[in-house]
Amino acid sequence: MFRLQTPLPERYATADPDALEAMIASARAELGPRLFILGHHYQRDDVMRWADARGDSFQLSRLAQQRTDADYIVFCGVHFMAESADILTGDHQQVILPDLNAGCSMADMADLESVEEAWEALGRIVDTDRIVPITYMNSAAALKAFVGRHGGAVCTSTNARAVLEWALGQGRYSDAGPQGDQVLFFPDQHLGRNTGHAMGFTEADMRVWNPHLELGGLEDADVKDTTFLLWKGHCSVHQRFRPAHVEAFRATHPNGLVVTHPECAHDVCELADAVGSTDFIVRYIDEAPTGSTIAVGTEINLVHRLDAETPEKTVVSLDPVICPCSTMSRIDQQHLAWVLENLVDGRVVNRITVDDDTAHWARVALQRMLDIA
Repeated sequence: MFRLQTPLPERYATADPDALEAMIASARAELGPRLFILGHHYQRDDVMRWADARGDSFQLSRLAQQRTDADYIVFCGVHFMAESADILTGDHQQVILPDLNAGCSMADMADLESVEEAWEALGRIVDTDRIVPITYMNSAAALKAFVGRHGGAVCTSTNARAVLEWALGQGRYSDAGPQGDQVLFFPDQHLGRNTGHAMGFTEADMRVWNPHLELGGLEDADVKDTTFLLWKGHCSVHQRFRPAHVEAFRATHPNGLVVTHPECAHDVCELADAVGSTDFIVRYIDEAPTGSTIAVGTEINLVHRLDAETPEKTVVSLDPVICPCSTMSRIDQQHLAWVLENLVDGRVVNRITVDDDTAHWARVALQRMLDIA
C-alpha cells in the first residue's frame, strides 16, 4: 500500500541523540496525561524507552481504549496497529503514527479489492454462506470490516485456534452460532496452517490461495474439497527462519530451548519446543529455568530486549543473520520528536483515521473475536 511521509524538517533530521532526547522529554512533560505513547514489542530500544505501555498490537489498542483521559495516542508501531487503536478509542482521542511509511508487508499482501475478488470467485464454485472469512489482526481495517460484514471474525496469534474452532463449529464452540464448512484465512498462511495442524487437520485439508492467479491458482475440486483456504501471505521476518537454523542451534546447544512465533513456517514450528505469540514468548523466557540458552524465532529487537532483561539466561536469535522488521524500524526518535513538538504547538500531524462505516464493521468482527476467546 502506498503511503507518503513528508520529509522531516532539518531540525529533526540532523539532530543528534542528546538533542532528540531533550526534545522528546520536554514535549512529554508539556503534554502530560493528555499523551499516551504505545510501543510494540518489535520497536527499537531508543524509541521503546519513551513508551508508556508496551506489548502486542491488540493489547496496546485495548490499553489506549482504557486511557480515556489521553487526547493523543502516539502508536510506535505500524499502520494497521494505529488503525485498530482508532477503531477502539473514543471520538475525542486522536491516534498518531510517527512515520506514515511504517506499514506491514504482510498486511499489504491482502487488500480489500483482492479479497472481494476472491470471495466472488469462490461464490461461483461453492456456497460462500458456508465459508467463514477470518482475518489476522495484522490486516487493514477494511479487511476487518469485510469479515465483520460476512459473518467472520478477527483473530490474534494467541486466540487463532479458538476463533478457527468457532468458525468450523468444533468443540465447545459447536453451538456458538452459524459456522461453516470452510475457512478463508488471510493474510498469513503460516498462522493458519500452524493452527490447523494444532487442531488435528493435515496438509490434505489445506490449499494456498494465490490472489495473483485465476481462482487462486486452484482447480474447482480443490476449492470444493478443502477446509482451509490459506491466503498466500507471510511475514518477511518470520519466513527467514528455517529448519536448518533449529538443527544448527541444537548441534551447538544440545540442552537449549527453541521457541518460535506461529508466523514461522510449519516445518520450523514442528521442530520448536514451544510456539506462541510475542506475549507467549516473553512469558516462556521469563519462566525458563535459570541458566537456560534459548533461541527465539521472532523479530530481533524483542530478542535483544529479552536477553538484556534476563541476565541469568542467554537469549539468542534463531537466525544468526539478524533481520529486524524494516517497516517497524521506520519509527525513530526523529519522527517521535517531530510529532510530539507539533502536538505541543497545537498541530496534529500523521493522524490515522478509519471512516465510520469501516470502523463499525471492524468493531463487529473484533467483538466476535472477544466473544469467542
